Amino acid sequence: MRLTTKGRFAVTAMVDLAMRGGKGPVTLAGISERQKISLSYLEQLFGKLRRNNVVASVRGPGGGYCLARPANKISVVDIIVAVDEALDATNCETRGTCQDGKPCLTHDLWYGLNETIHEYLGKINLQQLVDGQIRSESSESIVKVSKSAQQAIA
Repeated sequence: MRLTTKGRFAVTAMVDLAMRGGKGPVTLAGISERQKISLSYLEQLFGKLRRNNVVASVRGPGGGYCLARPANKISVVDIIVAVDEALDATNCETRGTCQDGKPCLTHDLWYGLNETIHEYLGKINLQQLVDGQIRSESSESIVKVSKSAQQAIA
């Protein structure tokens, strides 16, 4: 089991949106440019996110997308499920029909992994990802300033 590009791109785009959304609607073209994700692919993803009430669209000049609810109320699992991403390590889509209509020998193992991943991603919200990115960018800025200062002294 692995998270596909669809899920990864959806989460990345949502973090970008959340980081810029306080200033009004964010365009998909802007997200596409910043994150190097195809605009047509983003349109597909955001259509699903909108239908699942994760984002809201604003039409007209100055339009774009904004979060449908506060960033701390949108979990990573909400985003992944909204874009139809399957987080399933079983071979039977959790039905227990892996081997001739019965659970295979390792069904419970993979089912437990599904539950653990779902629970983990459900505990992480969009605001936490944004805060982590802001901290990361601040740290990078401090390192750059420090290096510039060292070079000026030398």
